[in-house]
Amino acid sequence: MAFSTPSSRLGDFTTDRRVLLLMALAAVIGLGGVGAAWLLLRLITLCTNLAYYGRLSLEDLPIAGTPLGWTAVLVPVAGCLIIGFMARYGSEKIRGHGIPEAMEAILIGRSRIQPKVAVLKPLSSAVSIGTGGPFGAEGPIIMTGGAIGSLLAQMVHMSSAERKTLLVAGAAAGMTAIFGTPVAALLLAVELLLFEWKPRSFLPVAVAAVVAAAVRPLLMDAAPLFPYAGTVDVSAAHVLAFAALGIVAGLGSGVLTTLVYAAEDGFAKLPIHWMWWPALGGLVIGLGGLIEPAALGVGYDNIRHLLAGDLALHAVLLLLAVKVVIWAVALGSGASGGVLAPLLIFGGALGALATPVMPDAAPGFWALLGMAAMMGGTMRAPLTATLFAVELTGNFGVMVPVLTACAFAYGVTVLLLKRSILTEKIARRGHHVTREYHVDPFDLVRVADLMTRPVEALPASMTVAQVVDHFTTLERRHTSYPVVDAQGIVVGEVTRADSLAWTVEQGDRDKTMGELLAGRELLVGYPDELASQLADRMALAGVGRVPIVDRADGKLLGLVGRKDLLRLRALRLAEERERVAYFRWNAETGRKTTHPNIQ
Repeated sequence: MAFSTPSSRLGDFTTDRRVLLLMALAAVIGLGGVGAAWLLLRLITLCTNLAYYGRLSLEDLPIAGTPLGWTAVLVPVAGCLIIGFMARYGSEKIRGHGIPEAMEAILIGRSRIQPKVAVLKPLSSAVSIGTGGPFGAEGPIIMTGGAIGSLLAQMVHMSSAERKTLLVAGAAAGMTAIFGTPVAALLLAVELLLFEWKPRSFLPVAVAAVVAAAVRPLLMDAAPLFPYAGTVDVSAAHVLAFAALGIVAGLGSGVLTTLVYAAEDGFAKLPIHWMWWPALGGLVIGLGGLIEPAALGVGYDNIRHLLAGDLALHAVLLLLAVKVVIWAVALGSGASGGVLAPLLIFGGALGALATPVMPDAAPGFWALLGMAAMMGGTMRAPLTATLFAVELTGNFGVMVPVLTACAFAYGVTVLLLKRSILTEKIARRGHHVTREYHVDPFDLVRVADLMTRPVEALPASMTVAQVVDHFTTLERRHTSYPVVDAQGIVVGEVTRADSLAWTVEQGDRDKTMGELLAGRELLVGYPDELASQLADRMALAGVGRVPIVDRADGKLLGLVGRKDLLRLRALRLAEERERVAYFRWNAETGRKTTHPNIQ
């Protein structure tokens, strides 16, 4: 194996010109995301009109106006039955709300999504939502946009990391097309999908979102989806109220997550195949629709009413209760649809119910804060939720209140719940997801600060017989030794395995190490390279100990082994766990005491 020499020129980023290719492809994916979003919305409208009115029309007709009467209960049952068959005989990946499936494809599927998923996911979601499913369109379009990006990437020679970037670019483009929120879509990619923060991934995703935002007005309304102009005076009482509503929303997030997976566990106990679960969930949806028809479908009108503040409290309470039940049961049954729009309704309803006890603000203001906080806490994406609320309403004046509520909701869910509603599904399939990103300590330390020195080496003049004797006569020996010539230049490395082989062969016992190792490939490190670079090369070569040499003359300077790398990891753990008070007040002397480690 030939080993490449790492460059001594280090920079802030590792991105190269290949990112330009990714950006060009992301522009194409941005166009595809808008087209897919437009098609999905039309399909939902078509399914709604066909199911509830018997019309093959794209006219925007409300479910509540259906002439079917009580027989409308059967419409969600039929729709969910279709979804069950599509999942059983098409692809099981169309079940659920889309974002966990996208995350799973990124983490364990090498960012490859099958073509049939790109077709079946929007179709199943259109049937689900169009027949009354209490879901949003954003989860399915994130999965569909991601499938477009993944399929395009699979047509080009790309690494898994590059496919991931284009998959996420498609997801961001789809979300931008649905809501007109390019910045929030970009932050969603960073907080939920990319699992990294690199120019290589950021730039293509930004291009896809920007292209989608630019093209969206050609097919959809260019104005904010839910315009809101209300303001509030920020006082100490208001700030406390922002935080309090965030805490309530965070607790509500925990309740919602628990309900969804309790419903899923309940369905798992049924003595029937999972293909039939959505039909049972559809029956609950239909019954809920008899109680409160407004709880069916995407519910964008509900969001507009909550922001306008024109719903009576009893109507808000009824909407919240019915929507929560049918949503949790339907999602737990495996029906297809997104969670974002329902979360906005849940949070908005909580905010509306809390309005009478909150400080004075514009109508709908507390509903807006509840929407953002519920999204930020449940999805554990506070920055995404903050910018989403701002872009969705076109009101940048609510930035500080929304950020406060989202931060407190996020804090509550992080402290109380191990998993979010998105990652719990992945965890139940046996995969662990961490949502904490930090700088790798190996990227901060150079080899010179890590290597062991001085190093015990063997001279190149040593014969095979002497090396064998060296490994066998003394009890404590290293597993390998660098071999140096008379000038101290590393010419090779011998291991205990080599000595055992030579003991058996008995053919080259008089040869010197210099003669025997001539021409052998040798992995070496350099004192000015990063520990991460050396660790990567050691992993690829399957080597546990590497001599460190001078770049100029090849002389031996030190050695890095696995234990040295583990020691660096231990230092990282110590920074997290060891707690020290460097300045403390001594009550007896009345003076400040200083920790002895301070210079």
